[in-house]
Amino acid sequence: MWLALDTATDRASLALGLPGAVFAEASLPGARRHAALLLPMLDRCLERAGASLAELEGIVLADGPGSFTGLRVGASVAKALAHTRGLALWTAPSLLGLAAASGDDGALVLAVSDALRGELFAGAWRVRPAEVETVLAPATLTPDEIHTRLPAPGRIVGPAAARLGAAPTWPRAAALLDLVGRAHALTRVADPALWEPAYGRPAEAQAKWERAHGRPLPDPARAEH
Repeated sequence: MWLALDTATDRASLALGLPGAVFAEASLPGARRHAALLLPMLDRCLERAGASLAELEGIVLADGPGSFTGLRVGASVAKALAHTRGLALWTAPSLLGLAAASGDDGALVLAVSDALRGELFAGAWRVRPAEVETVLAPATLTPDEIHTRLPAPGRIVGPAAARLGAAPTWPRAAALLDLVGRAHALTRVADPALWEPAYGRPAEAQAKWERAHGRPLPDPARAEH
């Protein structure tokens, strides 16, 4: 059994199962609730599935771009489980999870979420039963830039889809389970302790500090000792 997590947006999603078989899933609206309620949500899903943490064989995590706080929560839970349970950790772009949830018929799917400051996190894929083709790797773009860089997609999905004239959709972690085993879909994290999500841009607090001071915020992890 695999655990799938997506905490990249204001709506966290969690699923337990295997490709094509979801044993239990749940979602949690409200970004400020992720930290306090994600683990209780996992406990409830394990109970509904009649399973325990000992039955997990791997984790697949949506690793961004997206909400800095949300991604930190999901990464912390995934890292802790990978370390304490000796589990393999695999990641996929959060936008790919949104695209995969819309089907695997090979149509060109554009996935978008809000990047603030008038921009969108955007990525596009063709999802097929055996493989995933990246057409536009996740990037931070304006709507005009998306139209310039990408041919007309067959579908537009994601929380910010309304910005491009489509109905919004939200993450469903079960779609990440379906990516397990597909070529070019997931990336194995060699050392979860050293890994960080792909935030897409600095946290808003960091961006404000850098604008106010006119220089990048020092990175303590890279400071010389």
